[in-house]
Amino acid sequence: MVSVPKQSADSQNRNARGAAWPKLPPLADWEETFETLHMWTQIVGKVRLERGPWINHSWGSALYVTPRGLTTSPIPYGPRTFALDFDFLDHALRITTSAGEEHGFPLEPMSVATFYHTLMDALTALDLEIEIFPKPVEVPDPIEPFPEDERHASYDAETVRRFWRALVQADRVFTAFRARFTGKVSPVHFFWGAFDLAVTRFSGRDAPRHPGGVPNCPDWVMEEAYSKELSSTGFWPGTGLGEAAFYSYAYPEPDSFPEHAVQPAPAYYLDEMGEFVLPYEAVRTADDPDAALLAFLQDTYEVAADLGDWNRDALEGEATPA
Repeated sequence: MVSVPKQSADSQNRNARGAAWPKLPPLADWEETFETLHMWTQIVGKVRLERGPWINHSWGSALYVTPRGLTTSPIPYGPRTFALDFDFLDHALRITTSAGEEHGFPLEPMSVATFYHTLMDALTALDLEIEIFPKPVEVPDPIEPFPEDERHASYDAETVRRFWRALVQADRVFTAFRARFTGKVSPVHFFWGAFDLAVTRFSGRDAPRHPGGVPNCPDWVMEEAYSKELSSTGFWPGTGLGEAAFYSYAYPEPDSFPEHAVQPAPAYYLDEMGEFVLPYEAVRTADDPDAALLAFLQDTYEVAADLGDWNRDALEGEATPA
């Protein structure tokens, strides 16, 4: 009888990590759900934007990955705070306050208009009177205001759960990557405008004025967001690409940036977007998904920092494991 050697602890850890990365369908297979969920997150994010203090680069409006979904984190309202949470395990939207109050409703197929009115009614029931700018941002025309949008009304619970599980893994690895940097670096957060999870490092120097031009977004928002030199990486469902993927770009983009090869091998530079791209499926199916993603994050950052003449000795800390 041939004995089978036991897996090493490192091998077992790699296998466990690989199993944690869910398979995602092509975007075309869940695009209607994605578009609906995108609008729902914009509504929730705009509540935080309306009530919270402004933080540079729009950081005060972002959402955060949780062990159950996405959260606004605490939002001030007079002497109270409250939070809005997407629960993608039980598929519910929950509102909790620092006074111990709770309200919520199921996440299921419903129009954006129904979601908007249901959420606003729930906030009112908790004595949280809030008005938001009722139109989507960072999406092209034609678009309906939230209270009138009956076109987007899909919710595939299983696919949403899978995408959130992918966010959990990306958030975990992004956080390890973030810890390697001692300069100014953003939190790992979810931007509801473009529906992407992102983390951004800064050189500490001013950047040229951003040209703006993002659909349905004031130019000053982009000008302020890109007011400092940066290297940014993130994860999104793949709008314009067709499949979920990781991205990395620099602003301003240094000369010859697109010409550099980066790891792992499936990564490439996409001219139309001005970004390096790594398909999510390439990470998920790698022998060590964490290592593959970290290689992409590190390589693309180093290209940006070296070509941009960043003071890396002053900005980088010791590497930490994922």
